Amino acid sequence: MPSSSAAALEILNLHKRFSEPAVDDLSLKVRSGEFYALLGPNGAGKTTTLRMVAGLLQADAGMVRVCGIDAFADPIAAKQVLAWVPDEPMVYDKLTPLEYLEFVAGLWSMQPDLARFKADTLLESFGLASHANDRCGGFSKGMRQKVALAGALIHEPRLIILDEPLTGLDAGSARQVKRVLSGLVAQGVSIIMTTHILEVAERMADRIGIIARGQLVAEGTLEELRGERANAVGNSLEDIFLEIVGGNVDGDTHAGTANILDEKVA
Repeated sequence: MPSSSAAALEILNLHKRFSEPAVDDLSLKVRSGEFYALLGPNGAGKTTTLRMVAGLLQADAGMVRVCGIDAFADPIAAKQVLAWVPDEPMVYDKLTPLEYLEFVAGLWSMQPDLARFKADTLLESFGLASHANDRCGGFSKGMRQKVALAGALIHEPRLIILDEPLTGLDAGSARQVKRVLSGLVAQGVSIIMTTHILEVAERMADRIGIIARGQLVAEGTLEELRGERANAVGNSLEDIFLEIVGGNVDGDTHAGTANILDEKVA
């Protein structure tokens, strides 16, 4: 059994190549009870990295440990303590949110009474209680994303992997999601998240990692990132990010409103 004091996530010398290297000797650590934001320009390797951590993509080399568990040697045990939420919500259109959550709970062999309690609690937390018995097929993308998030949380994972979790959410829904995530971190749950909204990372993350071309190029708290750059005191995360990877960013550079970090493939 892994130690309870083990890091929530350790990525060691991770490699993945498609037509060219997507993740290139990447190493990073997410501490227990930490909110870690993984940032980078298009094609930097963020989603590829998270998919390998979640066991959805095979690595070429390297190691991933989830709560002390070797995720490549024992993928089932690793999946039992983590949750993966992609940027495109995956729910069953013909199920209601309540049916979907009870279905997911059944996959985790949860007792029916506990599953119902957890489902009701999560639906309330995400503002979905009034839609608990509506079919998901008629939901907006933002509502579907909240249902998917609730499904990922029902088995009480110790590590949550979020790829652009606020995509498609309006301001009110985004606030609900951020409140839920902050509450989970306060309870000792660890989160690693990619986001194209730099203000979210700036306000919520305990530490920030920035990758470019599959390599970690900067890491630390916002103050530590500021301290590593001359005349950066008081600079926003957007300023620091553009200074670090500005030469690698394609297209619009208005973080928080455009596609500077909107990675779909790699």
